[in-house]
Amino acid sequence: MPKLIRLYIRHVAIGWGIAALFCAMLIWLNVAGLRHLVLDTDMGWVAALALFVSHGALFAGAQFGIAVMLMAEENDGPRGGRRERAARAHLPVAIPVENRPAQRRR
Repeated sequence: MPKLIRLYIRHVAIGWGIAALFCAMLIWLNVAGLRHLVLDTDMGWVAALALFVSHGALFAGAQFGIAVMLMAEENDGPRGGRRERAARAHLPVAIPVENRPAQRRR
């Protein structure tokens, strides 16, 4: 299996695991009365499933996005281009001026 596919499956599974823990904590802490909704009603499993699936998709995508962004190579600074020259072009330069008498035009 290609490395990218393994990376994707691993980090998406981590995201779904985090979502499961998050949903369990929401129900255990009874946030917004979710414990009553899930455990004491007939269709509470639908609410728990909707909660888990929505958070699972969110956390899986975020986890994979973070994993991909952490794969970036270190940037050692500018490597040329116009930026360095433009920064140097705006430095003040002393220009010597001579005083000459004005010449008349005929």
